[in-house]
Amino acid sequence: MKLSGAVFDFDGTLFDTMSVWDTAGEDYLKQCGKVPRENLCEVLKPKSLSGAAEYLKKNYDLPLSVNEIVDGVNKTVGDFYLCEAQPKNGVREFLTALREINVRMCITTAAERKLTEGALKRCGLFGFFDKIFTCGEVGHDKNDPYIYCEALSFLGTKKDETLVFEDAYHAAKTAKGAGFYVAAVYDSREKAPEKMKAVSDIYLNNFLFPSNFINDIKKIK
Repeated sequence: MKLSGAVFDFDGTLFDTMSVWDTAGEDYLKQCGKVPRENLCEVLKPKSLSGAAEYLKKNYDLPLSVNEIVDGVNKTVGDFYLCEAQPKNGVREFLTALREINVRMCITTAAERKLTEGALKRCGLFGFFDKIFTCGEVGHDKNDPYIYCEALSFLGTKKDETLVFEDAYHAAKTAKGAGFYVAAVYDSREKAPEKMKAVSDIYLNNFLFPSNFINDIKKIK
């Protein structure tokens, strides 16, 4: 495979932020005086933020608009993104290595733009990416390949020269089903690691040793 473009997920792929989302929905509902049901995190995980807000509004009878719920959840997790969230080990060196071989890069994320941009800028990584696409802004979550196709169109690279990096099985499966090459990235909260490996073209336990990754990519057919 010739690598010309890279489409990165943000939460759990580039940054260690998934822990804050494990309880974000529950914390928000408790603030609203509601009792969260069991496994709420797993229900919300594949949804965009606006999709999660719609679910909470409908299933917990919240007397708020979807936008108001989105704003409330963002306030719940905002300080973590803007003040604490850190990239995974080796991310800076990995992105630098891709830039040195002229790979164009962008981000597709279910998180809000303000949070993603804030974390990237604080950690000095914002300049690596040509654009950020959010599920909320494009109107589709990652059960639909629309956001990946939008990213590909923007990058202007060939699909068979573009690699999608994801840590969640549902997203990796969507990208693969749309004909993209997929790099599965290990995250401790992914509950289907074997399925991730099966649906991916390459599996990254971490972002260390980018030169090895670049050599391995060349072997993909």
